[in-house]
Amino acid sequence: MEDGESSDSDHRRKRRKMGQSFQQSAAAQSASPAARPNSFAAKMMAKMGYKEGQGLGADGRGRLAPIETQQRPTGAGLGAVREKTKQAKEEEKREAAFRGEVLEDSEEEARKRRKELKKKRMSGVGGVGSTPTRPKTKYRTAAEIEASTEGLEVPNVLKSIIDATGSETKLLTSTAGLMSTPNTMVAGETEAGKIARRARRDLEAFAEEWNTVSERKQFFELQEIQLLQEIEEQEEGIQGLETVISAVQDLQLSGTDTLEEAHHAWEKITSKLESLESEHTDKIDASVLQEVAVAAIHPLFKKAMQNWEPLGDPTNVSAYLVRISKLLGIQPSLSGTDIALNSDPLLHSTRPSKSTTPYETMLYTLFLPPLRRAITNDWDPTDPTPLLTLIQTWTPLLPKFILTHLTYNLIPTRLTTLLSTWKSSKPPSTKHPQPSPHTYIFPWLPHLPPHHLSPSSDPTTLFSTLKAKLKSLLQSYPLTSPHPQTLTSLTPILPPSFLKETLARHLLPRLSTHLSHNLLIDPSNQDLTPLTEVLGWLSPQAPWSLSTTTTAHLLAAELFPKWHHVLHLWLTNSPNYDEVREWFLWWKEQFPPAIRDHEVVSKEWNKGLETISLALDLGPERVVAELPPPAAGPVRPFNVSGNGGQRQPARAAAAEKLEDEPVTFRSIIETWCAEHSLLFIPLREADPGSGLPLFRITASASGKGGVVGFLRGDVLWVREKGRGKGKEGGAFRPVGLDEGLAGMAEGR
Repeated sequence: MEDGESSDSDHRRKRRKMGQSFQQSAAAQSASPAARPNSFAAKMMAKMGYKEGQGLGADGRGRLAPIETQQRPTGAGLGAVREKTKQAKEEEKREAAFRGEVLEDSEEEARKRRKELKKKRMSGVGGVGSTPTRPKTKYRTAAEIEASTEGLEVPNVLKSIIDATGSETKLLTSTAGLMSTPNTMVAGETEAGKIARRARRDLEAFAEEWNTVSERKQFFELQEIQLLQEIEEQEEGIQGLETVISAVQDLQLSGTDTLEEAHHAWEKITSKLESLESEHTDKIDASVLQEVAVAAIHPLFKKAMQNWEPLGDPTNVSAYLVRISKLLGIQPSLSGTDIALNSDPLLHSTRPSKSTTPYETMLYTLFLPPLRRAITNDWDPTDPTPLLTLIQTWTPLLPKFILTHLTYNLIPTRLTTLLSTWKSSKPPSTKHPQPSPHTYIFPWLPHLPPHHLSPSSDPTTLFSTLKAKLKSLLQSYPLTSPHPQTLTSLTPILPPSFLKETLARHLLPRLSTHLSHNLLIDPSNQDLTPLTEVLGWLSPQAPWSLSTTTTAHLLAAELFPKWHHVLHLWLTNSPNYDEVREWFLWWKEQFPPAIRDHEVVSKEWNKGLETISLALDLGPERVVAELPPPAAGPVRPFNVSGNGGQRQPARAAAAEKLEDEPVTFRSIIETWCAEHSLLFIPLREADPGSGLPLFRITASASGKGGVVGFLRGDVLWVREKGRGKGKEGGAFRPVGLDEGLAGMAEGR
């Protein structure tokens, strides 16, 4: 048994030695490869770029040494020893240095805080265990109490009792004074201290009450002085009011029957109010004076308004109101120019009060009704002088809301109504003359609000009505009549962009149609009347005229195709080239120099010369068969850009390539729509019954409305409105290219 136990212990001893040797060998193996430069691990890491003394990783910020193990005692748990080794702490500090940080040991910080706290406790300053010292009570002497209380006298006997304190114990023997006592303590000494302490407390309370009574005394004295001053001021105010009452009583006037008596009464009452304002403004409130002034002039003003004709007597009694405007509380009102420059005068004025003043109420009830009646019923807008005089005279006297009502509502409404009756399509007539809009609009420009003259305003404003009339003028004005002077006179109030857009959309298509239908090229008997009428709209001085570039493109689109066609016919029918030359030069002389030398027109002249030269080269035998006909004219309508009116042919290049191809019925319809200023818009759908693609013919620039149809062979079928089912009708019927189709496309 003993031998077995000894052999077992030997076996354990051998195992323990083997474990220690294994740990030593593992530690040696886990050492840095730099310690063994010839090992396989060192060679492999060197191939990967590792250098001795640097950390792992591409930038060398990794670990410098392998992870070191930390052994705990047998049976010890977590926290029994420091878990981090010195090597691990150094690695953390090195990594923090790479990041630009400073890493401090948490254990060291805790140790420092404990040391500092211990020092504070030991020193007794700010520590937790330090006991605060109680401040020593300081008692005032009787002399100090007497000095702090003004007018209070403390008897000497009481002073001796209160001051019975100090380093020596004193015995009270008589009321005459105190004497020193031996070092031994007696019963009478305690009673003396109590008497002194009680006397001091009573004296301090009495002194505090004395100070309170003194302060109240001073307060009542000041209050008495203020009351006396108020009484004096009230007496002066009463005297002033008595003076004002006597002055107001003098304002009462007897009845006025004649005009002279009325003017005499106005002069008398105005003079008295001026003296009242100058003498008693500081004696009475401004609102009271305003009420007194309105009450004084109210009877006269009411009678003046009853018989007042605003257009016949624009000024009326305004001169008297101007003299007492400050007394009436009239605020400076915006002038007509200010109203025109500001989008809303109410936004730039002072904050409105909750109710109107007496003066504003008087004007609203007595002044505004006859003026409104005169503007609505009696005023002729073609003669703006009387109403302009009235507005200019009364503007400094009118409240803002009344002036705004006149210039924002009443006057623009009458001007818009008159403008809507203007027959812009008729030329000026001597038998029935109608005034031009500029004669009655221009005088009101400084007084009208800006939204009535804004191009982006609503349809009810003055500018919208004027714009519609001008469009109607350009669409219906006879091109054979002289240039309308109304356009030139209205130019100052119209934006340049509106002028260009209106000319391009409403005048240019009419001129193009006029040249296309009425101008015939006839070398034997040439009539230039249509060309002269079109060139009449070319005037560099007139802002409503066509530009040179626009006119040149117009001629290239409508005149020169016919001109080239006649030239080709002439050259293929045994021409006399001298006559052709004279005819060519004669045509060039018919245009103004600016048009004749324009780039677009010069190309047409060169094209004609090339045709003549080619005919000469071919000779009489070949010219008929080999002289090519002129290319088809540009597709209409052409667009005009906003900066110069340059024409943009929609399919000019395609027309030259397809000139030899057969003409389709669809191209005929598209040409007809272009000539009638209509849009031909293919739709992305087909007719359910026939399966043919649908398209829309409309006069609206938005592409809506008009008529929907399809092509079957050489027949145009359109959908009837108001019949069948569906959104726009149901049944289709054949139609021709006539005015009926144009009316359906325009919604007539």
